[in-house]
Amino acid sequence: MFKRILVMALVCCSLSLTGCISVGMGLNSFVDTADGYEFIYPNGWTQVSVSNGPDTVLHDMIEQSENVSVVINPVSNPSQTLAEIGTPTEVGYTLSKKAIAPEGSGRTAELISAESFEKGSNLYYWLEYAVQLPNEQKRHDFASVTISRGNLFTLNVSTTEKRWQKAQTLLKQVVQSFKVY
Repeated sequence: MFKRILVMALVCCSLSLTGCISVGMGLNSFVDTADGYEFIYPNGWTQVSVSNGPDTVLHDMIEQSENVSVVINPVSNPSQTLAEIGTPTEVGYTLSKKAIAPEGSGRTAELISAESFEKGSNLYYWLEYAVQLPNEQKRHDFASVTISRGNLFTLNVSTTEKRWQKAQTLLKQVVQSFKVY
């Protein structure tokens, strides 16, 4: 009887902790059930509050300029698909001009690569950018874009160019894990 109670207690405890358990080597899971998306992120990153900005922002506690964010915007036509908006290159170029390096920001963004990928019933575009800030700092951004329920979801990971070589595999995993449902 005692063994049965102990086993039940351990099962209940493990089930209640599943949201806190790493999903892979050095990765945690972030799930937003209210807005319907999820992704993985590196250990040592913490969520920060940003008013009038992205839906979610997490950044590295040590290298605070290394971050991931999710932005949700309505599309003009709720029945419009990502493919109807444009090719990966066209959407990547538009995103660079309207969000990553808008006119007057002093930033520049060069689209390095753009590809499409289907995950479940959703089409995703994965976009990679070289970004230069007004202070001449060079950054590397990697984004995942999809449309669901009349909204454009954009997950963006950003780091300094200096850290990109070391962190790119991990940061690409973050972007490729993005799932909207």
